[in-house]
Amino acid sequence: MKNVTIFCSSSEKIPEIYKQHAHEMGQLLAKAGYGLVYGGGALGLMGIVADEMLALGAHVKGVIPTFMVEREWQHPGVEDMVLTESMSDRKQKLIALGDVVLVLAGGVGTLDEMFEAISDRKLDLNDKSMVVLNTAGLYTPVKELMERLDEEQFLRDNDNLYFVETPSEALEVINKIVG
Repeated sequence: MKNVTIFCSSSEKIPEIYKQHAHEMGQLLAKAGYGLVYGGGALGLMGIVADEMLALGAHVKGVIPTFMVEREWQHPGVEDMVLTESMSDRKQKLIALGDVVLVLAGGVGTLDEMFEAISDRKLDLNDKSMVVLNTAGLYTPVKELMERLDEEQFLRDNDNLYFVETPSEALEVINKIVG
């Protein structure tokens, strides 16, 4: 089974369109036979994707630092939970356990995860391609920045970073990458 690592928000206070895309993405991935590797949380987009995939019988693996478990932020329905000592360890484990990285809407933590994965790829520390779901144009400035960095020769290549607009497009790209 192929696993998709997802980076996304744990916030509950976000517009409905992001939640709708998380529901749809979880359903599409589960129906396509993918497993989920994610941050282990129960709230926000993390919880939505995990809930959808669990409801459809997909394998879900959480990766969560012990301090988050102590605060009871872990998803109670996820039986396969990997504990880490730090957020840095968590990011490395999340990247290592997936076959591809999918970025849904998120804030600073999601951006941190995304850029660490991109940076490590450029340093040949991982070989993961990344699909960014650009719901409601949230990541358009990031896409434009990456294109500019590529044009100005700050990136060796940018051919493993895909920006898409819909969950179905994200699934199509994931299928091409790991299919």
